[in-house]
Amino acid sequence: MYAIPKPADPLRIAEDIVPIAEFKAHLSEVVRGLTTRGRPLVVTHNGKPAAVVLSPAEFDRLTRRAAFIEAVGEGLDDARHGRVISDEALGKMVDERYGTAPKAKRTRR
Repeated sequence: MYAIPKPADPLRIAEDIVPIAEFKAHLSEVVRGLTTRGRPLVVTHNGKPAAVVLSPAEFDRLTRRAAFIEAVGEGLDDARHGRVISDEALGKMVDERYGTAPKAKRTRR
């Protein structure tokens, strides 16, 4: 089952927005701290947002979340437009394609 990932901590203006010069001067330190900070870092250039830096884990979380939300949207769209089949019809399709699965044996207690 898919677990919805925990959202990232909210942006902290005083800590999470840095000018590009400061970012470049402390690049190693910033990169090392990405995994523990739990928040992305906004890098500015001439006072405007120019880049967002985040940990690989946070990137993966955002990517999985976007894929999940897109899949839910597609499913809702299919349901809205009547592109659905019954459980029984799906079972028949699976059986035809992959063969009938052996029934689980029941044990007496």
